[in-house]
Amino acid sequence: MDAPTRASYVTEADALDHVAGFCLINDVSERAYQIERGGTWDTGKGRDTFGPIGPWLVTRDEVGDPQDLGMWLDVNGKRMQTGTTVTMIFSVATIVYYLFEFMTLMPGVVITTGTPPGLGMGMKPAPVYLKHGDTVELDIEKLGTQRQQVVAHEEISRLCQVACKGLDGALALEIRP
Repeated sequence: MDAPTRASYVTEADALDHVAGFCLINDVSERAYQIERGGTWDTGKGRDTFGPIGPWLVTRDEVGDPQDLGMWLDVNGKRMQTGTTVTMIFSVATIVYYLFEFMTLMPGVVITTGTPPGLGMGMKPAPVYLKHGDTVELDIEKLGTQRQQVVAHEEISRLCQVACKGLDGALALEIRP
């Protein structure tokens, strides 16, 4: 496998040739930002501690078919999300190809692809949101497992009053490994 290089306007058939590997990313969202502060996803996904990545990068040849991987997410030991990459709306190759149509991608760029069924905000009869002290554990077959603890804004502020002068008061939660 050759090392990925700078590329643009790549065909869908060749898109995966420009992927170095795959890794696990916790697609953390702060729904108050998304819903109450303008309704855009970027404000709710772009906090400093969101999107933990790892535990490692698995090369494309070690993964095999990226559209055939099981995945799950637990909160406090309870299974909240289960799925496989086969149920993705768009394949990895399609997503990479689509991005190449609009921009040049450089080695090291990380592309996230979404989440399996079972979003907390979609739970019935009422949404289920992460809260202070929750433990989140997630896994994708062949890519490894992550575990984080949720820390609420108030706790972050209390812990950082001296050490973190100027802490953004809007930070609603933190994800800790």
